[in-house]
Order: sequence, then C-alpha cells, then structure tokens
Amino acid sequence: MRNLYNIIKGDYLQRSRSYAFLITLAVTIYAAHSFVPLPDASYTTLTIPGYRGVYNSAWAGHISALMSTVILSLFGFYLISGAIKKDIDTEVGLIIASTSITNFGYLFVKFLGNLMVLLTISAIALLAGILMFFIQNSEYPFHIGDFLRPYFYMVVPSLILVSGLAILAEVFLSRKTILQNVLYFFIFTFMLSGMMEKNDKYSSNIRDGFGMGIVTNSIQNQVNEQFNEDISGVSLGYTITEKESFKTFEWKGVSWNKSYLISRLVWIGFTLLLVYISSFFFHRFDFKVTMKSSTVQKTSQEKSAVISYSGFQRSKLPPITPDYGISSFLKTELILMIRKDSKWLWLLNIGLWIAIIFAPLNTAYVFLLPALLFLQVNRISDLATKEVTNKLYYFTFASYKPLQRMLPAQILAGVCLLTVLALPMILRLLLNVNFISIIQVLNGVVLIIALSIFLGIVSGGKKLFEILFFLLTYAAFQAPQINYLGIIGDTNYAILIVLLGTSILLLIFSFMIRKIQIRNV
Repeated sequence: MRNLYNIIKGDYLQRSRSYAFLITLAVTIYAAHSFVPLPDASYTTLTIPGYRGVYNSAWAGHISALMSTVILSLFGFYLISGAIKKDIDTEVGLIIASTSITNFGYLFVKFLGNLMVLLTISAIALLAGILMFFIQNSEYPFHIGDFLRPYFYMVVPSLILVSGLAILAEVFLSRKTILQNVLYFFIFTFMLSGMMEKNDKYSSNIRDGFGMGIVTNSIQNQVNEQFNEDISGVSLGYTITEKESFKTFEWKGVSWNKSYLISRLVWIGFTLLLVYISSFFFHRFDFKVTMKSSTVQKTSQEKSAVISYSGFQRSKLPPITPDYGISSFLKTELILMIRKDSKWLWLLNIGLWIAIIFAPLNTAYVFLLPALLFLQVNRISDLATKEVTNKLYYFTFASYKPLQRMLPAQILAGVCLLTVLALPMILRLLLNVNFISIIQVLNGVVLIIALSIFLGIVSGGKKLFEILFFLLTYAAFQAPQINYLGIIGDTNYAILIVLLGTSILLLIFSFMIRKIQIRNV
C-alpha cells in the first residue's frame, strides 16, 4: 500500500509541477469569478430567454458547479491526456515494464493521477466561487451545502469519467493524438445532449453522463410554473446579452433524489470497468514491430566483380556550395509537417478544404475554417520543440546562426502551411472585395503560429499550446464575436491591432528566450 501511495504521489507531483498545470490553475482562478454573473451583467452563463436567477447561495453554488463540470470535462481531457505517452518518451515505461506491477495497477495509478489533477483544479474553482459570493453578494445568506453538494454529486463523478476516458484513449489510440481529440469532442457533445432530456426518471438520469440535467431542468420547470411560460430548454456557455429587461426569480436549489445518486454510482462503476478492460489490451511498453522480410536481390557476377581502385579523384566529388540562407531549413520544416500524421487525416483536410469553397461564406468562415486549422494542431504544436523532444538541440543550437536561420524558418513554414489551407477562404473574400477579412484571416494564422512558437519555447512541450488552441477553436464555434479570425465585414480595427500586436510581442519574446537558451547550452 505504501508503494502504491508513493507512486501516486510521484505521478501527481510530476504533473502538478508542469507549466501547463500551473498556467491552467491561473486561468481557472481568473475564469472562476465569471462563472456566475450578476443579474445586471452584460453576459450570462446559463441562458434562459427573458429570465435570470437572483444571486443567492443556491444559484451561485449550482451554476458554478455546472460551469466547472462543462469546462473541466471538455478542456480537462486535453490537459491530462498523454500520461502514458510521457512514460514512453522518457523511457520510464521500460523500468515499469520490468517491475511486478500489473497492467491494471499501472493504469489505475495513471487514472488516479488524472483525477487528482482535475480535482485540484476544480477545488480551486470551488474556493474561487465561494470567495466571489462573499465579494459580490450582500443580501442573501451563505449556505456551504449549496456549494459542496453539487460539487460532490455532479463535478466529481464527471471528472472520474473524463479521467477514465483519457486512459481508454491512450490505450487504444496511443499514437493517434488527433483522433483522440476529435473523438472525445464528439463524445463530449453527444453526452452533453443528455442534459436536455427530462431527468425525472431513472433511465433519463443514466443517459445524462455528466449529470447536469437535474439542475437545468429544475430551473426550467420553476420558470415555466412560476411565470406560466413554455420554455423548451436552457443553454450553458458564455453568451453576450444585449441590454434588455429581465425578469428575476429566486431558485432554491435541487433535490438530489435517490435515482440520480444511483446513476452517478453507475457511471463511476462503468468508468472503472473501462479502465479494467483496457488493461487487457495495454501494450506494457512492448513495441516490437514485426519487420517485413525484404527480398534479397541476387547480383550477377558481372555486377559484383571487384572494381580496381584507381586512387582518390577530387574532380569526381560534387562541388562545395555554401548556403547560409534559410531556404533549405524552410523546405525541411514543410516536409516534416506535411509527412506528419496519417494519410487519412490529409483526406479529411482536403475534404474540409473543398467544403470551404462551396459552403455558405459565413458557415465556412465561422465553422469550417477554424476546424481545418485546428486539425493541424499536431503538425504545428512542436514547431519549436522538436529539437528538445528528440534531444537534438545540442546540434541545432550549435549550428551556424540558429537564431537567424532555424527559428525564422520554423515560423515561416507554419505560416505558409496554414495560409495554403486557408487559401479557399482568402480567394472567396478577395472575390467579395472584403480585404479587411483577408487581413483578419492572415492575422489569425500568424497569431496561432506565434502562440505555438512562444508556448513551445517557454514550456518545452506542446501540451500547453494544444489546450489553448482548442480553447480558441471552441470559443470560435460557441461565440463567433470572439473568433480569433475576426468577423466577416467587421471594421473594428482595434481588435485587429491588438491581435497583431500580441503576435509581434510573442515572437519578440520567443527570439529573446531562445537566445538565452542557445547561450546556456
């Protein structure tokens, strides 16, 4: 038992000391204060057309738990995924494979490590929600149960499920990171749809994987009964609202019935069962690949005859042509990105590329283009970290002017790749004489590459950029007004200048930090 405790402790400390975890904590603290807006705020996180709940303890505690469940269930997966891959990259897995720990024991430790990371972040969000209640509220009394009950009944089971799905994805799709991310997004969307069902029966509670429907349906039912309305559903997520009059109502919380609690236990048991089943398919760090026997070509005696050595002939050697430019580096970086990932992903890229040409302009701009760019996350996330990951930085940093040749080539290669993928949209905007939107697209492309370079150099890995890129893409889908590619026809140059300035600053800091790294090698 003590050995198991030490393993779990070591795994947790290793993850909690990473840049991605620390930055996620900082973002959580910042975001948690906005989970429950005041009734007079210009945005809402639980949209009920024409109505808003008063800021009492029940409303603050349950809405904070709802937002924590949504945010951590979505972005938490991308934060904790890769735990097994890290043991592979660091070759710690070879040591683990030689120990007496079972496959299930190892996967269970990783599962607990995933869960502890997410619980730590959710606990910070819980404390921030309680603190914001005391700061913003002065009229309604504080009840600690209104915060703790939804946290334990709703947030914790959801994080257990996400932690188990992360283990399952790594076991069965270990080398297909993009497929893991895409599949989980669809699974998340499908499970979120269960929230819209009426949760007055046991079977409905079972279908609601994240267990949020009991709260949203309770709020919806109260509004319909109290105001004689027929509201069909509520929606979760940040929504900017126009200045209009809202009716307020006092909601006093949820009655956590027995069928709901049983459904949470069923989902927890199902998650543990998935982890146990995946242990039978776990590779245990055995990567023996059966090599295809190559046909040995028999050479004729004429071709195998020994050619007499006639001495060293300098004239036969190719001429030495010094090349101090970045064109060769640019070509190499482009080839590395193009050949990365499987061919089926390029088929999907080509399909979206063609769809952008024929789809309605607004749909292509808001949904298809951000989706196409996000599919390149695995290609561009390690632009500035390949040397560190493959332990080649001793050679690359010692090359001729790496700061003036290699890093600019990596930046230009990333910008060129994303620009070519965005070319159908650029041409359509050009035909519509919409030059400002073309600049917005190019500005967004540069911003993404600048983020990849900066976060890669700072953190030494690609996880942090992958999480942030997914956050930007999800925000573009949910709220087009905050799309990092801008809005079609928008003449607000302030946002354009801010994003361009951010990209320039990120690139400047990237060069400065890389210069320090080169000096210290």
